[in-house]
Amino acid sequence: MRRQPVYFLLLPDMLLLDLAGPADAFLFANRYQQDMHFELIFISPADSINCSIGLQLSSLRPLPDVLEDDAILVLPGISGDKVQHTKGEAKAAILWLRQHVDASHKLICICSGALLAAYAGLLNGRKVTTHHSHYQDLASIDSSIRVEENRIFVEDGPVSTSAGVTAGIDLALHTISELAGPLAASAVARNLVVYMRRSGNDPQLSPWLKYRNHLHPAVHKVQDAITKDPSHAWTLQELASVACTSTRHVTRLFKLHTDISVQTYLTSLRLSLAGKFLSDTDWSIERIAEASGFGSARQFRRVWHQHFASPPSAFQQR
Repeated sequence: MRRQPVYFLLLPDMLLLDLAGPADAFLFANRYQQDMHFELIFISPADSINCSIGLQLSSLRPLPDVLEDDAILVLPGISGDKVQHTKGEAKAAILWLRQHVDASHKLICICSGALLAAYAGLLNGRKVTTHHSHYQDLASIDSSIRVEENRIFVEDGPVSTSAGVTAGIDLALHTISELAGPLAASAVARNLVVYMRRSGNDPQLSPWLKYRNHLHPAVHKVQDAITKDPSHAWTLQELASVACTSTRHVTRLFKLHTDISVQTYLTSLRLSLAGKFLSDTDWSIERIAEASGFGSARQFRRVWHQHFASPPSAFQQR
């Protein structure tokens, strides 16, 4: 299992939800997959701080002398109109950021945490977002920063920035999906009872994550079974057994809570799987069709043409 360090840089008056939301998301991710262990490390220029709600957080680690090349560094937002960047712990944090953070690290800025990164020169020339009340602050710190308004989060190379408070959870889920897989991110979202969202200009959710914004446990069980083995020749009777209900009822429930049919959902996953095989392997169309759960190469081509203008062979060559 790969260790993935996730550092949270904490300062006085930090917004507690900016910390707790993403931190819980990363911890939940450790429950739902075995490939990566997210190790949370809480650092600060001070031994203890009072957060935005007055709660004291203590036994914080000092700012490290070395930051691992693959480390994730999270900068939660700070309560108040502006970051007092020339004073106390904020000044010490900015100096440390300048000295220790580079392109080998993944930087995640939540809410006004982007202001700390901007003062440290880490957002120079990048597309970013932040809480709507800080758009002008970012622009005034560094005129080269391209502020994207009305976005949940923005990725630009190794730097990711999010809008206020709860958007930090969205960005954490997106990061989990990239590093530990979409199924782990989907499981975390369900257990946190939040939606999987992306901002308007980001690519749409893959079919592995779409149609999960509901709370019905039986439908989730059916989706879990299908996603674990989309190439299996699923029958409605098998899926009804998974849901512990009748075929008629599982069909109705699935349509009601996902707004698509079971067959359409299964086909979307098989096409996504086939697309991955086309781009990542040199397999024949016949082998790809079989591995993706289609009955034959002819059936695969027919279904593919219903969704894409170019034939699968053209996709494979590209």
